Amino acid sequence: MSRGIRLARKVRQGNGSQMDLSKALNMDPHLLVGLLNTELRNHCDSLDDLVKTHNLDPELLIAKMTAAEYIYQPEQKQFR
Repeated sequence: MSRGIRLARKVRQGNGSQMDLSKALNMDPHLLVGLLNTELRNHCDSLDDLVKTHNLDPELLIAKMTAAEYIYQPEQKQFR
């Protein structure tokens, strides 16, 4: 099982369940985009909220996603 799939399965249970994105910057961006968009849709108010909640470096995350041609769309709260 790939690291990305294992990470996707590591979901904490209980009220307000959130994904474990601690290793997000090591993941394949094509898998990561789905996890990010799910987290944005279900648990975070904005990209800023997502990076603060998961202690991610926003510049590194945006650079990684941009390199894979995913651009954050604030109006939709999605990487597209």
